[in-house]
Amino acid sequence: MDKRATSIAKKHTINGLLTLSLTAALLSGCSGNNNNIPSSASPSPSPKANTAQNTTTPPAAKTITTDEQPSTVYYEIFVRSFYDSDGDGIGDLKGITKKLDYLNDGNPDTTDDLGIGGIWLMPINPSPSYHGYDVTDYRAINPDYGTIEDLQELVTEAHKRGIKVIMDLVVNHTSKEHPWFVDSAKNKDSKYRDWYIWAEDQGRPANGASAAGSGSAWHSLLGSHYLGGFWEGMPDLNFDHTEVRNEMKDIGKFWLEQGVDGFRLDAAKHIYEDLLSDKSQATTNKNVSWWQDFRKAMNEVNPQAYIVGEVWENSAVTVGAYLDQAFDSSFNFGLAETLINSVKTEKDSGTAFTLERTYNLYSKISDSHFTDAIFLTNHDQNRVMSQLDSNLDHAKMAAALLLTLPGNPYIYYGEEIGMLGVKPDEGIREPMRWMTADQGEGQTTWEVDSNNADDVSINVESQTNDSSSLLKRYRELIALRNEVPALRDGGIRDYTSGNAGVMVYERITTEDQVLVVHNLTGDEQIITLHPNAEGISYTKIQKTTADKVTLNSDQLTLPPYSTVIVD
Repeated sequence: MDKRATSIAKKHTINGLLTLSLTAALLSGCSGNNNNIPSSASPSPSPKANTAQNTTTPPAAKTITTDEQPSTVYYEIFVRSFYDSDGDGIGDLKGITKKLDYLNDGNPDTTDDLGIGGIWLMPINPSPSYHGYDVTDYRAINPDYGTIEDLQELVTEAHKRGIKVIMDLVVNHTSKEHPWFVDSAKNKDSKYRDWYIWAEDQGRPANGASAAGSGSAWHSLLGSHYLGGFWEGMPDLNFDHTEVRNEMKDIGKFWLEQGVDGFRLDAAKHIYEDLLSDKSQATTNKNVSWWQDFRKAMNEVNPQAYIVGEVWENSAVTVGAYLDQAFDSSFNFGLAETLINSVKTEKDSGTAFTLERTYNLYSKISDSHFTDAIFLTNHDQNRVMSQLDSNLDHAKMAAALLLTLPGNPYIYYGEEIGMLGVKPDEGIREPMRWMTADQGEGQTTWEVDSNNADDVSINVESQTNDSSSLLKRYRELIALRNEVPALRDGGIRDYTSGNAGVMVYERITTEDQVLVVHNLTGDEQIITLHPNAEGISYTKIQKTTADKVTLNSDQLTLPPYSTVIVD
């Protein structure tokens, strides 16, 4: 669920408004521990069995004051690579509809689906590029992917299963081939001339390094120079122009009227931050003001539309500004780096300490109307498994960290089966691997699968019935998150373990709290549990991802690479 769709009384108890960076001090080096992969995860015990074992007063009986983040798990899909419904080698919207039961079949009692609650569709508008981030028609569907009717069918079927659908909205720039830009370039008297930024028209020097890409942000065409921060094929729109702002608001309303549940906003901080010299608080304020205006316009169609922005920053102050009546969420890039580093080094990064204080800041800025957007990698970064050198233990730990933290976790398609991928970008957006064979029903072939084809285990077919597979672990972790309210919706509080190889934190709602314990290492670890801030002791193992976890008095023994939930 999204934050605006939930009415929950919230109180703030953490002292002070902190100005800090989301980037935790990253630990360098690797432990070099190469122990064997632990035995397959045992099935989670039933809730009834857990209740029967509980002989103490449950934490729910205590009054707990916290700032919650009602959440669900999102799945990022590059449509071109996901599933091909018509045999042309290109993924399409009907293909996603066909595979919805893989994502969530709508039945919480089944165990052969991921159990996600939201889908993020990468760009689906017409575009001359394979990736779609240079749009030529904002009110149409890329014909490679289908039709608006296909999108409506996808949304309808997703909603039947409890899945929300958000789409990429790329408004910072258009394609160089968009009719607006073509007319703007050819005709200085065109109504679209001022929809873009031409140096000569504005009396500006055609120089200055791009804040979004590399090199100059200016590009020559027909005797003039236009601004294009990312690439010459993506000319920036002029948001100082009233008609541009109104058009983009109308486009957002159009897609909400087609049934989508919200947007992922591409390049959200670059609306006015064009050049490196533009980087300032004043520019951030101008960006935020535009997105606040956009949010108000979307509320006219759907006040509960979920909006998540791409603000690629590690400064909590900068990111937090966009949570003030603009975005529901912003992607936490600093956290993503920290989680992967923690897994690689097998050391606690102080994640909970940082998040607790960051969320206090975000709560005050947003009046508690925010949900963090957490992830490991996305379509712009080398894939998780490649960063982890194909270490399955580390990949499972990364998943466990992601899926037990507050916020909406985002899973990049194929992450759950350990797909490999390194830049250039095509290499991190390769076809989803459904089966062992290179060819088969639904398998996309638009791009040569150079990273994954040689490993017969990197596919859904091979991992579905393998109790030790990464896919199986993702399914178990998402089911666990959905089952335990404190994991799904709670805030976070730091909890000192006294062991550098063990990461521990509390997840807290107003009615419940649990202790999450991760052994990041390949060795057995023992920690001593102590009462929390309310004096509550954690005394019962609720869930684990491994056998041989024991809790004797206050001594918790953790097998290698294990996660334990204690209440």
